[in-house]
Amino acid sequence: MPAARESLLDAAYTALARRPWSAVRMVDVAASAGVSRQTLYNEFGSKEGLARALVRREADGYLAGVERALSGPSDPRERLTATAEWMMSAAHDNALVRAMLTGCWSERLPAPALTAVPSSSAVPAQRRADGPLPSPGDFVGLVRDRAVAVLGGAGPLPPPDAAELARSCELTVRLALSCVAAPPAEGGVADLVRTALPRRLTAWLPAVPAPDRP
Repeated sequence: MPAARESLLDAAYTALARRPWSAVRMVDVAASAGVSRQTLYNEFGSKEGLARALVRREADGYLAGVERALSGPSDPRERLTATAEWMMSAAHDNALVRAMLTGCWSERLPAPALTAVPSSSAVPAQRRADGPLPSPGDFVGLVRDRAVAVLGGAGPLPPPDAAELARSCELTVRLALSCVAAPPAEGGVADLVRTALPRRLTAWLPAVPAPDRP
């Protein structure tokens, strides 16, 4: 029941914005989503299963935002800058994303184990939520590797340039994460990234053309 599942996750997210996870009741989540409590348990198995699925969904949304930022119609330095800005805004607006990126889970939030958990559920999406969840280090690697793949997608770079591209991508991610923990002053993360990245990134890799307008 994909529609019911999304409604339940939306209801759980809304409930979490209003009260600590320990005070969120499954019966209230089900009622808010307009489904029975049995449907909720069929989908997620338990409150822990609901928490894991909610964290997984927010992780997927964060990574989808990274993908959009990297695919923008601008030169490589600006696409990395946009990625850093997305990381900052996502962490600012979403407490679950902030916790996933930093590893700092407040008492208000669910804190599911990052390792896979046993499940006998036959629901494919439930099995996926029962799999391992990304750690802060995993997110660094996922975003860095995706940035390298997108920015180097026109063809393989020679070894020195390929290594520097990888370093530039990781530097961007780590600068953004430092700004999540300690927000910068005027100019924000964009100025920091533009200053830190080598200008020759633009010379190595062509800008993505803007989409045609009708």
